[in-house]
Amino acid sequence: RAISERQLTRYFVDQRKVRVVGGQGGGGGHSFHSEPRKVFGGPDGGNGGDGGHVIFKADQQMKSLSSVFPFYQGFHGERGGSKNCYGANGAHMYVKVPVGTLVKEDGKVVADLTEHGEEYIAAHGGAGGKGNRFFLSNENRAPTFFTPGEPGQERVLHLELKTTAHAGLVGFPNAGKSSLLRAISRAKPAVAAYPFTTLNPHVGIVHYQDYEQVAVADIPGLIKGAHQNRGLGTAFLKHIERCRFLLYVLDLSVPQPWLQLQDLKCELEAYEKGLSERPCVVIGNKIDLAQSRINLPLLREQVAARVIALSALTGHNLEELLLHLRELYDTYVKAEQSQGQSPVKW
Repeated sequence: RAISERQLTRYFVDQRKVRVVGGQGGGGGHSFHSEPRKVFGGPDGGNGGDGGHVIFKADQQMKSLSSVFPFYQGFHGERGGSKNCYGANGAHMYVKVPVGTLVKEDGKVVADLTEHGEEYIAAHGGAGGKGNRFFLSNENRAPTFFTPGEPGQERVLHLELKTTAHAGLVGFPNAGKSSLLRAISRAKPAVAAYPFTTLNPHVGIVHYQDYEQVAVADIPGLIKGAHQNRGLGTAFLKHIERCRFLLYVLDLSVPQPWLQLQDLKCELEAYEKGLSERPCVVIGNKIDLAQSRINLPLLREQVAARVIALSALTGHNLEELLLHLRELYDTYVKAEQSQGQSPVKW
């Protein structure tokens, strides 16, 4: 499954507001049977067809909500005909959405499409009308009335995609996450020396020789107090929920870099218990600076996890990170398969 470079580097669209209207039911038919020598043939108007539904369908090939339109209208049912012919039902309109799409109505989650091929009826089509044949009874041998089709259901839904990348880059602004993502993958995030460069999650794909692909999301810069919705706050944290492992990116050149790690873990833990326990690796970035080289041994003393020191700028020691990333990924794949689950593949 080839994904073009351009599609990958497009910003991730992660929220969409969609108005959906089911198809209108076809009206009931209104006619009386007539053929030679049968004068009072009786009513023979068939029922109208039902309107088509609008259905969201999860599809692995879709990676973002960018192709979802703001409005979908279901197909209408056909009108009932004479000779008791029923109108055809309107076809269903399928809207492909990425696996992992949440559907919300008025802030409440109404569907969570986590499996490939999973469907959710977003708007029901209207029922077809009844033809005059339907109203035939002993009391009324020649009914002339019939009912129109019902309108389709109309709803306004909010779609949200939690980025399903394998790895999430976590770090404070300026730790060099975007530069790192650019260095290890084909993504080209905007990189600049001020906080909040990354406003949408970028996903970079790391390609290995055996064609396995690991998706790494650079998630918007976290700041202290994010779990209380400061900065980009919970919008950021939402994206991390589905990452299978975390890469903490620390700026080694600032004093006491291990404090960054403590703060990051506190933010994650305050948002959702257990997030900071996910498998992780600590990346000490900016090892090309003299101060970083002094801080590195101090960081290693303070941190129990494995620390990989590298420079996103010069590319120094990226190899070690890529090998370790692959180990984390393989462990995740094995764990999913042992439980009979299918791992997320890009």
